Amino acid sequence: MVAFALTSCGGKDKKTPEQEAKTKTEYEKTKADLGETETKNPEMFLTATAHDKKNIIGQTVIRGSVTNNAKVSTFHDVDLEVTYFSKTGTLLEKDKEVVYETLGPGDSKSFKIKNLAPKGTDSVSLKVLGAKTN
Repeated sequence: MVAFALTSCGGKDKKTPEQEAKTKTEYEKTKADLGETETKNPEMFLTATAHDKKNIIGQTVIRGSVTNNAKVSTFHDVDLEVTYFSKTGTLLEKDKEVVYETLGPGDSKSFKIKNLAPKGTDSVSLKVLGAKTN
């Protein structure tokens, strides 16, 4: 009975070398497919958050961060669209800015943008348009 108890607690089944090779190949293919998807769609995996304020000379200062949520891809030179709105939500202007940083998987980098916002600006929003890959 003791021998039965010891043999039944064996745990994991051993994989053959062929099974291990197949598993590794499938993993590498999945990783490559994921990397290709991330590389082709950086805007899906990059997020930007920010807040804005006016400085003493009337510039709008936007401080924020860009985060790479991709699992395998590294991005750099992130293209942002900065949109300025009035108190009533009217679109006043759109500008493009670039955050010249390199973001590996899971990385987050801070940035600061100074602009002369259009007259009547009440709020600012950011949107990631894209990025370059290594």
